[in-house]
Formats: sequence, C-alpha cells, structure tokens
Amino acid sequence: MGYRVGVDIGGSFTDFAILDDGTGEVRTLKVFSRPDQPGAEVLAGLAAIQARYGIVPEQISYFTHGTTVGVNTVIQRSGLRLALLTTRGFRDVLELARLRAPNMYDLLSKRPAPLITRDRVFEVDGRLRADGSEEAPLEEANVLAAGAAAVAAGDEGVVIALLHAYPNPAQEQRARDILAKAHPGLPVFCSAEVWPIVREYERTITAVIGGYVQPKVAHYLGALQAALREAGVAGEPRLTKSNGGVMTAEQGKRDCVQMILSGTASGVIGASFIAGLSGVAECMSLDIGGTSADVALILDGQPQYGVGEHIGEFQVHIPSVSVSSIGEGGGSIAWVDSFGVLQVGPESAGSTPGPACFGRGGTRPTITDAFAVCGLIGQAELGYSAVTVDAGKARAAVGSLAGALGLGVEATAEAIIRIAVSGMYGKVSSITTRFGADPRSMALLAFGGAGPMLGCFLARELGMAEVLVPPTPGVLSALGGLIADLKSDFLQTLYLPLDSAAVPAIREGFTGLRA
Repeated sequence: MGYRVGVDIGGSFTDFAILDDGTGEVRTLKVFSRPDQPGAEVLAGLAAIQARYGIVPEQISYFTHGTTVGVNTVIQRSGLRLALLTTRGFRDVLELARLRAPNMYDLLSKRPAPLITRDRVFEVDGRLRADGSEEAPLEEANVLAAGAAAVAAGDEGVVIALLHAYPNPAQEQRARDILAKAHPGLPVFCSAEVWPIVREYERTITAVIGGYVQPKVAHYLGALQAALREAGVAGEPRLTKSNGGVMTAEQGKRDCVQMILSGTASGVIGASFIAGLSGVAECMSLDIGGTSADVALILDGQPQYGVGEHIGEFQVHIPSVSVSSIGEGGGSIAWVDSFGVLQVGPESAGSTPGPACFGRGGTRPTITDAFAVCGLIGQAELGYSAVTVDAGKARAAVGSLAGALGLGVEATAEAIIRIAVSGMYGKVSSITTRFGADPRSMALLAFGGAGPMLGCFLARELGMAEVLVPPTPGVLSALGGLIADLKSDFLQTLYLPLDSAAVPAIREGFTGLRA
C-alpha cells in the first residue's frame, strides 16, 4: 500500500493532502506558492512531506493537483500570439461577441479587447449549411494566403473556427492539414475538436482560450512530469478538471480548456464531500484564499454545474462546476482612492511579499492585517507554522491609512473588514437569486486559508444560522482533488425532427460518443 497525494496551488499557499491507502489517515501540509517559478512549490512540498511525515516520493502511488496556470495566462494576457481563420463574412465574430455590456448598471462599461485582434483574423471561402452539408468547398488558396499572412505578422499559432463546423468538422480539418503541410510545426487548433458546440461565438471563444493557454500549460505540465519522475514519484500525475473530475497530465497538455478552472472546481468537490459527512444537504461553499473569494451552491448534496463560467474577462463554454468569484481574498490590499474613500482589492499581496503581518517584506495593509489588528488571528499556529503573525507590523500597515481616513487603527481595520464583507454580500445575493435559493435555509461551509476568518461575518449578513468549518479548512481544495473521480464530457449536435424516426440516429450518436 502507498500514499495518495492531492495538491492545490493557490496565490499565496500551496496545499497538500496525503492519504494513507492502508489506514485511511489523512495528513495535511502547506508551503508558500512560487508564482515566479510554477512547480517549484510542489517539489518543496514533497521535501516537506518527507521531513515532517517520513513519506518518501517513491511511496506515492497517486498524485493529482489543481493549477491556475491557464487562468492566470488569460488574466495576464500572456498566452500564445494567435491568428484566427473564419468563414468569409464572419471576421468580426470576436469583436461583436453577444453585443452585451459587461455590467448593465455601468453606462461606461466596455467589452474587453479580444484575445485575437481584428487585424489577425483572416477570412476564407467555403461554406457549410446548418445541417453540416457543404454548400461551397473550402478554397485552398485562401487558406495558404491566410497562413502566410499570419506567419508574416508574427503569429505563433492559428485557431480555425468555420461556420457550422460543429456537425461536420471536415472543412476545419482540411484547413488544418493545408496549414500543417505549408508550415510544419505551427500549432493549429480546430474549434470543432476543442468543443463542438452550437453558436459561432461561443465555439470560437472557447477554442481561442484553449489555444491561447496551450503552450504555457503544456510546458508547465511537462516540467512537472519531469520533476516528479526525478523526485521518484512513479504514478502518472493527474489534473483536476473544470467539471469536477480528473484527467491525466498528458490529456491536459492536449485538452487545456478542460482544466482551465482546475483549482476552483476541486474545492467545491471537497466541500460537497464534507457537507455529506456532516449530514448537510443544502449549503453554500465559501472558498477564500489569498487572492479571491469564490462561492458555489451545493443543493440536495450535489454541486451545481453549468456552462459559460468566466475566465478573467471572458466566458468559456464548457461544462464546469458553477463557481462565482464574489470578492477579495485575505491578501487583498486596502487603499484610499483620490476621493478619500477606503477601497479593498483587487490587487493582492500574494505570497511574496504577502500581508505585512507575515513578516516577509510586505508593508501595504491587507484584509489579513486588519484581522491581526483586531486580534482575531495570531493567537495560534498559522499555515502549519510557516507563518508567525506580527501584530506590530499589521498595525503599522493599517495605520498608514488611518490618518487619511481620520480614524484610529482599530477603526480602520474594522472598516476594511466591513467593506470586504459588504462586497461579498452584494454578489452572493445575485447568485442565490439566479438559482432560486434562500441562503437563510442553508449552512455556510467556509474553507480556504481565509474562509473561516470571514465566513461568520458574511453568514451573519445573509441571515444564515449555521457555519460549518472543516478541521483543516486550508487544504480542502487539495482533498477535493484527491477524492475526485475520472470524468469526461462528450458532445455531439444532431439536427433531426423530434419523432420516432429520429431514434436510430440518436442511438448511433450515443454509440459514437461512447466509442
């Protein structure tokens, strides 16, 4: 018998859950994250596991982890420089999107600039009908010209998203083969292979995000595989997926879009598991780390699923655990704007330098510093002894805002906490309305490094009578990845009259998906 290890890499800490297959005992651990060197925290954690528990890497038979590499690539806009091939007349598919304002209550809100600008979108001749039959053949000369122009413009990859490719990917595949022959080694991504959904924009943006993050995700996973092998971990590493399941690292290199919400989904899986053990059927999970706060509803003991979850400024239309970001994390920085109004976030101190009270060089006040000033943390071990809370440094950081606000240090700290909680309250209300759920009839399951710290305040505002805190709340996402099962989603669209004559085609479609 060996050990199974689940890892969750957050903005401030990397969390480990270690399950002994023989005894069923679970051990936990935290180390600081290394955003400057992704993957280094995993090796540091393995070394710490050996030092603390005497478990050597060769004893690890199963290794799974969640990562934010894909999400961060989109948020930071640091992915692959892509070109887009579309059917003639659809050049503006990314620019037009769905013609909705991001925030209907803000008259000045603007849609985000697309990941592929209009000058790098190329039209090709060829047309499919809505049922997938060909109306006009693909023009090879157009594809060659588009490929040459993309390479000349410095594009590093091409996304192909042609009209009505979801029932018939033949033209996309033909375009890919033409580009592969003309430009060997050029990454090409076909929308119908990434996720063949109906509607041009949804399919295109999902394929674009998948292609945009693929090189960074593949490089990260390859480096992780090599490092784990060198360390002596024999098992093939697995990744948590957006849908709450897991997949192999090799599959993750190919199907990057399926694991882009890797980290947040595993937390909800862990929360639903704990809720079930506690006999709680209806609850709201609250996951607060160093950077953000995420909420999900667990109804009838099950997480809720959907499509169209947001990755930074964009929606990705794949099946995902429904998780919504509702506010800032424990490392979010408090500041005073030009009007003299106290604000919290979105900038975070992260793990380096971190909150001032961590004593790692941070000087700007964070939510965690506000709690340290109020005496609500610092009375016991924090971060598995990785952090010693320095209340004096917290007071100095929070005090830097007190003068501008005309308040004492304690009053400023309380104001920071109140602002953080009020922001969460407003966003939670819209989420519960969407699902038709009444938070007053639910329990709040708070986890993450800062979840229990803020959970009681939020529960009080929402009128929730019960707050559930796991024994080791800071590593629940790692536990969720550890208990998640293999899970894959498959999709095929059929246009058929809804009568008995359609049954054979539907059965044939399911047979194809199972294969």
